[in-house]
Amino acid sequence: MRTFRLAFPTPCAYPAPMQTLRSAPVPLLIALSFAGFTHTSAEEPKPAKPPKTHAVTLGPVRKVPYTPAETDRNNRNEESTTLKVRALFVDTRQREWTMGEPHDVTDRSFTVRRALRINDRLPTEAEDRWTWQPGPWLLVDRVTGHIAAIHLPDFDPVASDAVWFRDYAAYCGTGQTAKGGLYAVVAQLGARHAVIQKQIGRWPQPDHFIPVCQPAAWQRQPMRVTLQPTGGEASTFDIVGSAAIVEEGDAADDN
Repeated sequence: MRTFRLAFPTPCAYPAPMQTLRSAPVPLLIALSFAGFTHTSAEEPKPAKPPKTHAVTLGPVRKVPYTPAETDRNNRNEESTTLKVRALFVDTRQREWTMGEPHDVTDRSFTVRRALRINDRLPTEAEDRWTWQPGPWLLVDRVTGHIAAIHLPDFDPVASDAVWFRDYAAYCGTGQTAKGGLYAVVAQLGARHAVIQKQIGRWPQPDHFIPVCQPAAWQRQPMRVTLQPTGGEASTFDIVGSAAIVEEGDAADDN
């Protein structure tokens, strides 16, 4: 009797089943394309936002009590005991109190004098005592709404009366040193030092005129100014120079 053995092939004898490839590269390609698009878009410059415009206005005139220290009690009148002040608004917010007429320096900036409310209460007094006093000059930018105090050399809020021409202010100033003195001063916006600063009299003076000096008289061509102490001799000065004021945003506009 014959015996037959069945020989079965080993598993490695058959080829491995064919694997089905899924479409994995397709979503990967989409993801890479989207990432590249996002990266490219981020590098593109964004359009600059238009600058915000501001509304700079002056309110109506208001009379407030004011008494200069030098005013004689017997010679007081309505003009010497009151100040005409106006509120300065940027948009709808009041920023300052001003006095006098503004002066347009350029088509976007102007100067105006500040009016101060000062507490005149003595340490021994219980209640506040608010008084009005003339203050320094301000430079106001109509575009940005920025307000900056102007430093005028030797400017005396009581004795000085600045008269503006272009970006120059001419006035009689008082020396702040121990020697004192009355000075003819011409200051320019944006300049660190006075253009003209010459002594024209003594100061302080116990019995001085009110006003201390006559308003400065300007001339365009050639540009010159005349300053005269009240009761004294007039002095005329030639001005040589160009505009020194730099408005905000000028440097950026040039680029």
